[in-house]
Amino acid sequence: MKSKFKMKERFLTTTAIENTWYKDRPLLFLGEWCKIYDRHYVWEGIDSITVPYHWDDRRKLYIDYLYLQQLYEELLSELADKLNEIHSTDYSLRYWRILVGPWLFYFIGILFDRWEMIKKANSDFSIAGVKILEIEPAQVVPNDMAEFNDLITKDAWNEVIYGELIRDWTNISIEKVQSDQSFLQSNVLLKLNPTKWLKHKLFDIVSAFTQISIREDEAFLYASYLPIYQNVILQLQLKQLPKIWKKLLVPQVAVRLDQRQWKIGKSKLVDFPAIIRAMIPRHIPIIYLEGYNLLNKISNSLNWPKKPSLIFTSNSFFSDDVFKVWSAEKAEKGVPFIIGQHGGSYGMSPIAPLEEHEYAISDIWLSWGWSDKNRPQIKPVFNLKLVGAKQSWDPDGKALMVEMLIPRYSYRLLNFPIADQWLNYFADQCRFVNALPIEIRRKLIVRLSNQDYGWKQKKRWYDNYPNINLDIGEIPIAKLLKKTRIYISTYNATTFLESMSMNIPTIMFWNQYYFEIRDSAIPYFEQLKIIGIFHETPESAARQMTKVWDDVGKWWNSKPVQDVREEFCYQYSRMPEKPLNKLRTILQNIAKVSID
Repeated sequence: MKSKFKMKERFLTTTAIENTWYKDRPLLFLGEWCKIYDRHYVWEGIDSITVPYHWDDRRKLYIDYLYLQQLYEELLSELADKLNEIHSTDYSLRYWRILVGPWLFYFIGILFDRWEMIKKANSDFSIAGVKILEIEPAQVVPNDMAEFNDLITKDAWNEVIYGELIRDWTNISIEKVQSDQSFLQSNVLLKLNPTKWLKHKLFDIVSAFTQISIREDEAFLYASYLPIYQNVILQLQLKQLPKIWKKLLVPQVAVRLDQRQWKIGKSKLVDFPAIIRAMIPRHIPIIYLEGYNLLNKISNSLNWPKKPSLIFTSNSFFSDDVFKVWSAEKAEKGVPFIIGQHGGSYGMSPIAPLEEHEYAISDIWLSWGWSDKNRPQIKPVFNLKLVGAKQSWDPDGKALMVEMLIPRYSYRLLNFPIADQWLNYFADQCRFVNALPIEIRRKLIVRLSNQDYGWKQKKRWYDNYPNINLDIGEIPIAKLLKKTRIYISTYNATTFLESMSMNIPTIMFWNQYYFEIRDSAIPYFEQLKIIGIFHETPESAARQMTKVWDDVGKWWNSKPVQDVREEFCYQYSRMPEKPLNKLRTILQNIAKVSID
């Protein structure tokens, strides 16, 4: 690249909020996330270029992941000491890892990504200036982990983060512009439609009824990922009255900026560790600081077992702050903390920060089939989500392709397309459709994510294929599968584990540049490739679907295909004949040791 001093000066644009753009000047878009698809008539008419994404270099992504994991451990230790000091407590590192760890490792990765892009823009291009939103600091502090998860996908939150980084750690000339505070409204508490509202109310009633009699030492099964009926059976097998626990919302607490005038650790003023150490006190969720005493008060008043023999969850260790503070306190007292696998890519992906977090906080970690000799706490059981599930498919039905969507701004490090790399993923989906014969394409249903994150996925599909059959998540997927002859999985996550476990004809394809596979999993995918289930290109997947379309059962039910399918499912999505028996035995043994 030419020296930036010889290049045309451009005004930096960090997000899609257009009142921060210099529309009559040459622009430097920080990423494709700035350019909303249905606003193309605005940004296409501007003299602009876009900064290449720094994690397009996947080797850099992996190196950064290792660096950030190490930095996370340093910062977690420092933050735990500081929170103990602030709250006059003496909890262990594990306690704070359970409570604030999920927020901290996400925030570190997000901030690193934003800073790397600013550095790249500032070093590779000549920047004339930038507009930043004028927002009160208190407006961008999330109340809890759930609200943080929502805010990080929004343009305004990212605009503020970019603005802070540019203002405090660069010499780029800035111009402040007034903001529309509605940009920052969270969607966490959106109103439910009448049907969902009624279901929630019925659930509340059933939940309250089951909690009439609680033994203080019973096993606490909370968001286990088991279907409700199977959850009830398991609790009966554990010789306790079944309980159905509901998630409790965290109360809203006011931010107090005077309580955020503290620091953690020491760093040089010019490197990223110094930046993240300065930003943590500004952005740590309110419930861990100003609202911590209230959170503890709620935890102590819960009608939950006082001395549970064990705690088992699959879904609530990440965003459920009431459960997290309660379980962290119980873990401090020696109560076994058990986590079950709650999705796909576990045991398959080289970059797995959430997986590492789960191992670090749990005593026992239950996988869907795989094990690791270096991690004895991993105990293979079965696919917790599919216990009791039965699913048929239609040999004369349609094809169902399920789509993946990610936020426009990076939200965590993982072996997926990140941020604007989703555009390459979408291009692969179009390549698949283009490679299908017209008569098969007419029988394809494309199921979109019920989130959109500003990608305008529905419009993109209709602009490319006006007659495409789209499902926007309104029809239950089980109902769709009954009318499906082939299920097409386009990303490494839960979907193909479910379809293959239920013995539904499945074809998988994805770009391995983005969906990297760890070494131990490669042999299993190679076998899937040999028998035509897994494909590295969209065109190969389309050819296979076309080849077997007229008699899918002949291919799918053949011995070579079924042998490989069964071996793969045994490793990654196991389903024994009496799955609850194994889980009951594991939990009983843990509970016995705990009580003894």
